[in-house]
Amino acid sequence: MPLDHLTRIQYSMLNSRQKENYNYQKIAGVLADYGFITHRLSDDWNGADFIARHIDGTRFLKVQLKGRLSFARKYLGQDIWIAFPIPEGWYFFPHDEILDFALQHTKIKQTDSWTTHGAYSFPHVPPSLTEILARYRITNDAKA
Repeated sequence: MPLDHLTRIQYSMLNSRQKENYNYQKIAGVLADYGFITHRLSDDWNGADFIARHIDGTRFLKVQLKGRLSFARKYLGQDIWIAFPIPEGWYFFPHDEILDFALQHTKIKQTDSWTTHGAYSFPHVPPSLTEILARYRITNDAKA
């Protein structure tokens, strides 16, 4: 069956819910290359949008899917991993570890967003976090 009737979507034209669904499908495929099977949750269970279960049977990660680098007080102590897309792949990192570093090396603590609402997101990854986040970058070309 020819596929010439299919048209690629433009991510920018999707609404926020559609973007979340799209991003989930994309990260699920990438994590499969690393031995993870994902299970989408219908609600934010313990702060997670989905669970990533490794084929070794010992690793289970609670993952919050974001559109960009984000932190929130409500995730503290929840053992949450954050995943967000970048042009060459994804950042996939433990929330609390990177937040601790960000609080020391950025001005998050001084923003109204953090002090009043308990959350902060960056429109772009700041240079002060690039090096630490590099350890948690996953590229889209991880095929074995």
